Amino acid sequence: MMQDTAVNNTKIERVLTNINNVMVGKHKEATLSLVALLAQGHVLLEDVPGVGKTMLVRTLAKSLDCDFRRIQFTPDLLPADVTGVSIYNPKEMEFEFRAGPILGNIVLADEINRTSPKTQSALLEAMEEKNVTVDGNTIPLKKPFFVMATQNPIEYEGTYPLPEAQLDRFILKMRLGYPSAEQELHMLDLTSKDHPIESLAAVMKREELLSIQEEVKDVYIDQNVQTYIIKLVTNTRDHQSIYLGVSPRGSIALMKAAKAYAYIHGRNYVLPDDVKYLAPYVLAHRMILTAEAKYEGHSGEQIIESVVANTQVPIRKEFPS
Repeated sequence: MMQDTAVNNTKIERVLTNINNVMVGKHKEATLSLVALLAQGHVLLEDVPGVGKTMLVRTLAKSLDCDFRRIQFTPDLLPADVTGVSIYNPKEMEFEFRAGPILGNIVLADEINRTSPKTQSALLEAMEEKNVTVDGNTIPLKKPFFVMATQNPIEYEGTYPLPEAQLDRFILKMRLGYPSAEQELHMLDLTSKDHPIESLAAVMKREELLSIQEEVKDVYIDQNVQTYIIKLVTNTRDHQSIYLGVSPRGSIALMKAAKAYAYIHGRNYVLPDDVKYLAPYVLAHRMILTAEAKYEGHSGEQIIESVVANTQVPIRKEFPS
């Protein structure tokens, strides 16, 4: 297994290199995207327009030999526009299913908070159940299936913020942020002629990605580290600044993400440091803060970092090589 893992890690590095050739200074965000993909979860990217949310998804999709689909969410988009629809064929005298864009491998759900809650639910149901139901027929989604949804901050007009129950479906949530002046200058140089994404080639096949996803499941996580995850989650439920703490789904998500993060870094075991690093990205969007915490300007990420700082880390044991 270790030999296969070493080969796969080389392929993962190639994917990261591809992304870094297009997304200047976004190595951390590229790694987190791969964490979600290998953990068979989904990502919510929230940031202001123009910082590269869509470009990150396109670059990831182009680096993999997968079917890429894009859904541009608008206020008038209907659930059938996402899942597909059955149309009557008079020649064959039967209904034919016309697949919607959700039936792809890597799906970009662009500006998900600009569509109605009913259409949002159609997407999020597919993410959770890994299938869609059209006219009473259940249609399984392709493997792998990965959604990267983008949204502008909810303070912007004309948006429908995702409720907490739907946010919980994303394994992690992150922001890209503005580049530094030096990074932005490099970006101008890269895009002065042809955009670098046009010259990208796939560096991993679909079958290889599926194999890696299965290997990630076998990454060892010690019971002490599992207990540490439970303590972190439990402490969010008792925190004075948190009205509603993280659900058990959050515990599972953090464990899966930690396994994928360890695998990307060439290990077949999870360290407590993996859990500490990922906790703000995996847990912060799964909570509801108290009115006082919001008034004082606290963010979910800040509170999770406080919870991590005040939760005892398990003593390191000998892990398998």
